[in-house]
Amino acid sequence: MKAVLCPQPGRLEVVDRTPIETVPDGWVRLAVSHVGICGTDYHIFAGKHPFLEYPRVMGHEISATVISGGRGTTIAPGAPVVVNPYLSCGACIACRKGKPNCCTAIKVLGVHTDGAFCEEIVVPEGNLYPAEGLSPEAAATVEFLAIGAHAVRRASTDAGSRALVIGAGPIGLGTAIFSRIAGHDVVLADTSTERLDFAVRKLGFAKGIVVDVDAAARIAAATDGDGFDVVFDATGYGGSMQAAFAHVAHGGTLVFVSVVKDEIRFSDPEFHKREMTLIGSRNATRQDFDHVVASIASGLVPIDALITHRTTLDGAVADLPRWAEEKTGLVKAVIQVAAT
Repeated sequence: MKAVLCPQPGRLEVVDRTPIETVPDGWVRLAVSHVGICGTDYHIFAGKHPFLEYPRVMGHEISATVISGGRGTTIAPGAPVVVNPYLSCGACIACRKGKPNCCTAIKVLGVHTDGAFCEEIVVPEGNLYPAEGLSPEAAATVEFLAIGAHAVRRASTDAGSRALVIGAGPIGLGTAIFSRIAGHDVVLADTSTERLDFAVRKLGFAKGIVVDVDAAARIAAATDGDGFDVVFDATGYGGSMQAAFAHVAHGGTLVFVSVVKDEIRFSDPEFHKREMTLIGSRNATRQDFDHVVASIASGLVPIDALITHRTTLDGAVADLPRWAEEKTGLVKAVIQVAAT
């Protein structure tokens, strides 16, 4: 089968690999249809991922069709599926609590093990969810959108609440979309006027705040000084995450959607006087994937606007490095793997 391999940072090549012929018990062989390119993939290509060994076949935002199942599986050949790329152990404390998204021994397809920049993959049947009502291309957006949907669900904030989403990249935009679906009054903030303009023109958000030296005053003015009921930081930048504490209303919630290697410091008196809730949000669960699938199928997610770039396995060798540097107009790029 054809695969796109990253043998070392800064290099991609198309290679031929032998598909797995014997499917393990409980696992399913899939024909990859489409796969999204994530910020993680750009970091892997650039050599900036801290937990990765090369060579690596990237790709964890996956839509596929079932080819065959190993012993004990029940899914029918030909079924269209969305792949949950988080391979959990099933036995650790997180898994026992029904939180496989933060399994202590988690392996993510395309990061800790080879992913879906290829024509076929094999995954556990439990990681496959129905993709009914979705185009194969739309199904490849479910995983990245589920990150935001999970963050919004973790916040447990009532409809009508005022929400601030900091960071208007793909994850931030997904978070904003599902915050809006939850009934929140959403304001976006970002350093990029281009991203904010996209969110207003293409995604229908009414408000955007440019993050600059005067941003704190404008963010405060957006709630007449009360602060936001819930703040989501999706920047992946420690300085932004620390500044986000100041934007939370008394009794409000701060959700860190992104993760950084930095230490995050905050003023304990400010934290306590607000009786603030601080939440970390990691990956997503079946509940979030199902919510995203249903939301796309019902027309609540503007998929056509979110997918801005397209390529093929052969084209990705040149396109992915170029898009890693040329971000203008880029929101979500998708690789079409299966022939039309």
